[in-house]
Amino acid sequence: MSAAVFNPELDLTVSRVIRAPRDVVWRAWTTPELLATWWTPAPTQSRIERLDVRPGGAFVTQMSDDGETFVPHTDGIFLVAEEASRLVFTNAVTSELRPASPAPISMVAEISFNEHPEGTEYVAVARHTDAEARALHAELGFAEGWGAVTEALAELSEKLASE
Repeated sequence: MSAAVFNPELDLTVSRVIRAPRDVVWRAWTTPELLATWWTPAPTQSRIERLDVRPGGAFVTQMSDDGETFVPHTDGIFLVAEEASRLVFTNAVTSELRPASPAPISMVAEISFNEHPEGTEYVAVARHTDAEARALHAELGFAEGWGAVTEALAELSEKLASE
């Protein structure tokens, strides 16, 4: 399955160069204990319930604002898993392979890990059904939220690479 073309009317994106090798960034994304440290913007905490990184594999997380009460956050599946290269997941299908109508928006997310002279070019694209869903996601803070977690992923990956 090839990457979809970015459509600015339907898609949102965040990217940055992470000063760590692709395999390190991939590991930070695909290891439950590491993913839990950056998956939601601080101070919100994450719990990774299921992370089966393969096409059709479950992606289930919970989040907590107080560190004690956790609520559902992500319940989806991976559509593509190309090691150290690309992940595609959706919340439009649950981890139990049932159609979903997730609130507040349904999306397909494509994460690319590209070679870069300084490490890894990390690109995350959120694809939406229509312009209204894209606008809602933007209004809800896509740039700030996805930007913050990308920053946290970069910090973790760069730390791991220096160890």
